[in-house]
Amino acid sequence: MKRKIVSILLFLLTGWILVDLLVPRRGNFRNFDPAAVARLDAQMWRSYYERKPLALLWQSAELLRKQVHAPFWRSFVLAYYAAHAAFIFKDGKGRSDYAHALPGLEKFYGGIARLGTKPMNITKAARNELEWWIIRRERDKHPPAEWAALQAQIAADLYRVSIASCRQYGTLRTQAMLYRDSRNTTMTEADWQHVEQLLRKSWESLLHAVRS
Repeated sequence: MKRKIVSILLFLLTGWILVDLLVPRRGNFRNFDPAAVARLDAQMWRSYYERKPLALLWQSAELLRKQVHAPFWRSFVLAYYAAHAAFIFKDGKGRSDYAHALPGLEKFYGGIARLGTKPMNITKAARNELEWWIIRRERDKHPPAEWAALQAQIAADLYRVSIASCRQYGTLRTQAMLYRDSRNTTMTEADWQHVEQLLRKSWESLLHAVRS
């Protein structure tokens, strides 16, 4: 009897996973909770800098469910692509190394594109994502204003709104980055809370932009 119950449960679980991964889903990205997204965003930053890939994977999957309404199992697949790309980049030493993160980012944005109702230039989105990672690392060549502008561009392309409406989003995220960088390995709990507050303002700004 127990074996039969286990078999039924495994069958149902397998069916759920297959439906979740394979059945097309389309939704409206313009409805998210900025506080919840900011909390996860800050947690992801912390996991990245503290080299906690499993935590980053879990947090990224939850963020995808809250921001772009990804189905449960699909959110982990997309999160894996993003987290894998992030750690490839983290260990890179130059643009030739960083380029190895691009395929994962293309798969990540390809998955997001299949969840939305608007067309997306997947290659452009992936390249812009990688580029802002790079210019942030190459800060001696690229000032923070460039980081903010590129992040605003990425958000504008994702939500199909004007780049002008996303500028505050990019600026506030950049302020959060500069704050984190200024403390580097001395970050305290209070510092992470401040980062989250800046990110919340950033996401609130973006929500206002996409709903206007």
